[in-house]
Amino acid sequence: MHITPEIEDRLKRLQDKYEAMGQDMVSYLDGLLHADFLTYWDYIHLDTLLSLQNPKTPFPDEEIFIIYHQITELYFKLALHECRQIANHTALTAAFFTGRLQRINRYFEALTHSFQIMVDGMEKEQFLQFRMSLLPASGFQSGQYRMIEIYATDFINLVARDKRDELRQAPLAEQFEYIYWKFGATELSTGKKTLTLKQFEKKYAKTFVELGEASVNHNFNALLAQLKARGENTAALEDELRRFDVLVNVNWPLAHYRSAVRYLHREPEEIKATGGTNWQKYLPPRFQKRIFYPELWTAGQVENWGKSWVEEALS
Repeated sequence: MHITPEIEDRLKRLQDKYEAMGQDMVSYLDGLLHADFLTYWDYIHLDTLLSLQNPKTPFPDEEIFIIYHQITELYFKLALHECRQIANHTALTAAFFTGRLQRINRYFEALTHSFQIMVDGMEKEQFLQFRMSLLPASGFQSGQYRMIEIYATDFINLVARDKRDELRQAPLAEQFEYIYWKFGATELSTGKKTLTLKQFEKKYAKTFVELGEASVNHNFNALLAQLKARGENTAALEDELRRFDVLVNVNWPLAHYRSAVRYLHREPEEIKATGGTNWQKYLPPRFQKRIFYPELWTAGQVENWGKSWVEEALS
């Protein structure tokens, strides 16, 4: 067999690589002789992936419900992958920040558009029956989504609206006790914490507080301020941050709101959400006025945050 200059060059580079690590290249080449060719299904663990849907009831549409939520969590994982790249970058530029944020925005756009699978993709009668077998589990318990929020903004912006001014200088652990989503997981009749919330706090509270403390100087709001202080042009970045703000804090919860209206709205009394969460006050953006970057919006936009979207959804 003729050894081409290209093959000879590659062998020399491999030899240098393994020598630098104190390894014997020939042993690795022997390993290659016995290694099988990689397949698509092995690379992405397809058989394992397709085995992870385990409905709790015989209703066919429950499998749609499971798969869609698994897809959602994979998109959240993609978003968190980009969040970490931004937060951990050792020489962050506005261009890098903007590019990675554009990726996150595309993920949330895809999620928002795909939510019609939930809104129109299941029979209401099936959903209202199989959902009772899922208690107290709820999509409310998505830890990845809460981590995205923590990366996105100063922690105080996640505190319940009526507590922000009072707790602005408080330690982050104290602010966490009043984070907005806790008030969406209270019993409708008593105001006490639901089991859904108790489970969620037990699993994730320490993680959320630690991430919040680690992100004080590395969340998107803080990083924007740092880039501005260095004199970088952040106009394109600010456009993407506003887009991100609307996608996460208006469009995404509103997609859930539409679904809740379809499946849980019933006169004269609303059906409780899974886990007893208070969806009527938790989901509408105009009630929470959760805004990651209030300084990037006008006073009028802040005042009417999400109002027109909610009215359109109910019309």
